[in-house]
Amino acid sequence: MKPRHDIYATVTDQLVAAIAVGAGDWRMPWHHSGAPVMRPTSVAGRRYSGINRLVLWATADACGFTSGTWATYQQWRTVGAQVRKGETGTHVILWKKVERADGAGEASGDSESRARFFARSFVVFNRDQVDSAEDSLDQDITPVSPSVAEALTFLECLGVPVNYGLHDAHYRPDIDRVFMPERSAFDSDLDLVSTLAHEVTHASGHVNRLARETLRDYHKERSIRAREELVAELGASYLMADLGLAYMPRADHAAYLASWLAALKHDPKAIFTAARQAQAAADWIHAAAAKPVAAQTDAGLVAETLPDLALAA
Repeated sequence: MKPRHDIYATVTDQLVAAIAVGAGDWRMPWHHSGAPVMRPTSVAGRRYSGINRLVLWATADACGFTSGTWATYQQWRTVGAQVRKGETGTHVILWKKVERADGAGEASGDSESRARFFARSFVVFNRDQVDSAEDSLDQDITPVSPSVAEALTFLECLGVPVNYGLHDAHYRPDIDRVFMPERSAFDSDLDLVSTLAHEVTHASGHVNRLARETLRDYHKERSIRAREELVAELGASYLMADLGLAYMPRADHAAYLASWLAALKHDPKAIFTAARQAQAAADWIHAAAAKPVAAQTDAGLVAETLPDLALAA
């Protein structure tokens, strides 16, 4: 087991290297094709999330892995498979909660203050790195939606109004509303959906939802804005992978690259925080989409301004 600070540094260094490699053509570790490899799971079918999802994406992309199944050396052995000699594993993180023995926090009734969380590192190997693994072990989590049209509906049913018109894509927290260009302004319907995923990830941070500080303080300074944009980038990427759709680069986000690299190099925990907040945003969006939404104010605006919803898959 590595010391906690080494875990942060190891993961951050890997992601900084991946970002640097892709900087020339604006290809980040979270841009993907929507393939099953972008929905990583353990051999037991447990889904990886947050920072682990991002790390495994970056590794799969760098190594050309085609499988989304990962396991430790011993876990592969228990299912009759063998990691090939010379293969290099990937560190993933398990957060372990340890209750404090001194009873601190009991007087205030704050249960969280009586516990501490420690990061433990484990090394896992991709199915492409092992021999004799059964085909049935390569379990993929079925995407939420099989088509672009259904994905658009999924993102429009969260209770966050979406206005289509002569706008640049943006979210306004003061009125809790997403503004999007007309469909004709996008190069493809996939671009439309991925842009909307980015904007609703911003909306998840509203004070009445996840109350994300980087959204609240978005206009205070550029570094805060860059951190919020990183959360939205990762959250949209997670959502698009869940939907089985690609998340491709947006040139206008390349302006934040220098700020992201500076933040990651200065604070090894920064990418962990962003990935955690992005996963929380994606989880909130999935939960909101699963709930029946009452008639929304101005609900007719979407149908009125985007009449053709039969999008090409």
